[in-house]
Formats: sequence, structure tokens, C-alpha cells
Amino acid sequence: MNRQLRWAVSALGLSVLARLLWMFLNKNGINVVDLHVYVDGSASLLTDRLYDFTYAEKTPDFPLPFTYPPFAALVFFPLHYLPFTVVAVGWLLATVAALYAVVRIALELILGAERVREPGWQAAAVGWTALGLWMEPVRTTIDYGQVNVFLVLGAMVAVRSSRWWLSGGLIGVIAGIKLTPAISGLYFVAQRRWLTVVWSAVVFGATVGISFLIAPHMADHYFGKLIGKADRIGPVGSGWNQSLRGALSRILGYDVESGPWWLAGVVVVAVLALLAWRALAFDDRMGTLIVVQMFGLLVSPISWSHHWVWLLPTVLWLLYGPLRQAPGAKIMAGYWLVTTLIGVPWVLSFAQDSIWTIPRPAVLAWLGTVNVLGALVFFVWVIKVGRRPQSDPPETARVLAVGRTRAA
Repeated sequence: MNRQLRWAVSALGLSVLARLLWMFLNKNGINVVDLHVYVDGSASLLTDRLYDFTYAEKTPDFPLPFTYPPFAALVFFPLHYLPFTVVAVGWLLATVAALYAVVRIALELILGAERVREPGWQAAAVGWTALGLWMEPVRTTIDYGQVNVFLVLGAMVAVRSSRWWLSGGLIGVIAGIKLTPAISGLYFVAQRRWLTVVWSAVVFGATVGISFLIAPHMADHYFGKLIGKADRIGPVGSGWNQSLRGALSRILGYDVESGPWWLAGVVVVAVLALLAWRALAFDDRMGTLIVVQMFGLLVSPISWSHHWVWLLPTVLWLLYGPLRQAPGAKIMAGYWLVTTLIGVPWVLSFAQDSIWTIPRPAVLAWLGTVNVLGALVFFVWVIKVGRRPQSDPPETARVLAVGRTRAA
């Protein structure tokens, strides 16, 4: 093991140790509230009352309901047979391992698998994992015991693979666990991998079918009544919600819901995302995936700050990707690093009277657009500096891209 790799592994080990000590020495104990919802809520499958469940022991101002499809409860169900402390520690360690895999695959998509196997890049992958643990999306994912890093990994493996059945199957499954990763299907549309798109829809449909087969009453309740009810997921206007709807609501002082302001914003975001995608080279798979995921984060009614795990691959793409030499690339990367290491939504949370209060002073409202504004500027920057080569036809470019990266 070379010196760089030893230092990187040491930094990662210290970061993991610090997270474990925080978990056990924090006065609130093991405060992984979302993991409690996953584990305790999934046990409600036995009583057919999954969507009546709430967890309020450490969140008295907002009892947390189970908000995922019934298929997710089936996936989490075995965990409730284990001691919760074991589950919590295992979840943290698995999240760290998954984050390393996310970083490693991101570097492979950017640089190629052969180069990433070099000692220096191995050390870089470990080092970025250690740093990534302290970026707010990952930090709060670990604090809450959230599933975000695993879902990001599923999408990354799907994109890395050239096998339609694996790529489509992964997207279908993670969309079955939590609906929002379904946006990843747009990546395969952009890449014209139509068989993958169709298979992902089939697999997602199968997860819905399994839900109706195992828990018909709960599946009917979720897909018939609960789906799309953002207010059940949480306070839309809270500073933690870094979606377009959240930002507009805080600026205007009321929940814009799916009204004219939000619809106009979605149109603007869609146009910018489309133009940003067209400004990228066809074989820039990491860049295309980032554009798709940022579009999804913006248009979703609620995108908590911990949903923005995609900002770590974004930083890697800005620093090492094909546009790394473009003016402003390092400034954009620095913006995301500074804002996520500080944790702007976390800082702003101390200034809001209640998670349910939407109106706030203008300076706080505008500071609360940190991710939304950053994503919009990112789109504009890509449009300005990106170039879409015209030499290779799309299918040829895809074959070349697959050849550069080892298939999963």
C-alpha cells in the first residue's frame, strides 16, 4: 500500500470512527429516525396498518409516517427481527461502503476503469469517500439512517453496466423502493437504450404487482390515495426542502403547490436541463446522469437536503471530467464543496421558528435557495461551456463509451 493510499485509508477510518462515536455518545443516542421508520414501520405489514404507523419518539413536532411504496416495506421487513443497535451500526458501515462504491464508479465513468485502478486514483477514491462523509447530504443521510446512498449506488451501477437486463432491473427495483429514482430512466432515454427503458418499466410494474399480491389493501391505499401527497411527506416550506417548490414557497411566503409559479418554474428547469444535456458529448455518461438527477431533484415536490447525495459525483465530474478545464469549473466545484461542508440548510434550520412556517425574512428565503440556485447556475454553465460533438453518430458513441469502461 503506497503512502497516499495509507493516508486516505487512515482519513476514512478516522471519519468512520468519528461517526460511530457520535452515534453512541450523542445525548440523543442513536438518532437514526428514518431507519426507525423503515424497521418499525415495515413490521406493520403484519397488522395491515403500514400507513397508519408513525414514529414520534424523537420527532414530536412531526410524527414520521412510512411514506414509501409497500414494496419498500417488504425489502426492509427482515430488519425488524434484528436488534436495532446492530441494524443501526450495520446500516452506517454499509452506507460508507456504498459511498465508496459510488465514488469509485463515478471516477470510472469519468476517467475509465483502467486509469482508476492506478494507485493514485485508488487513493483518490478512498480520500473522496472520507471527505464525502462530511458533506451535508451524506452527513444527514447517516444521521437519519436514510436510504439515499444505496439508491444512488443502484443508479450508478445501472449506468455503468452495458447489460440491458441488469440496468433496467436495477432502475425498476430502486424505483419500486422509493419512487423518485424512476427519474433515472430519463438517462437511458437520453442514451437511446430503449430495451433498458422498457425493462425498467416492466420491473417497476412487477414491484407494484408484488405489493398488491402481498398487501393488497395497503397497496391500494398507497397508489390510490397517498401517492403525490407532499404534505404527508413533510413540511414543504422548511429550509430542509431544497426542491424548486420549496424555494419558490419560501420566497413567495406560501406553498405554491402545483400552481402557476411552480409550473412556470418546471418549464424553465426542463428547458435548461434539455439544453445542458445537448451541450454534453454523447459519451459523457456521468455528465448526462448528473443533469438528469438534478432535474429530478428540482422538480420533485420535496427534495430534502439529504437527497442531494448526487452533489459528490457532481464535484468529481467538475474537477476531473471533460469540462474540467472550462472557465468556472473549479468555481462550481468549490461552491458545492463549501455549501455542503458547511451545511447551509442545517445552519438555516436554527433560524426558522418551525419546520411548518413558510414566510421568513427575504435574506433567509434567498439563502434557502442554495441548492436550487446552484443547480440552475450549473445548467446555464454547462450550456455555455459544453460542446456536443457532431462527428460520431449516437450508436457509435455509445459503443465507444461502453468500451472505455468495464461492464458491470
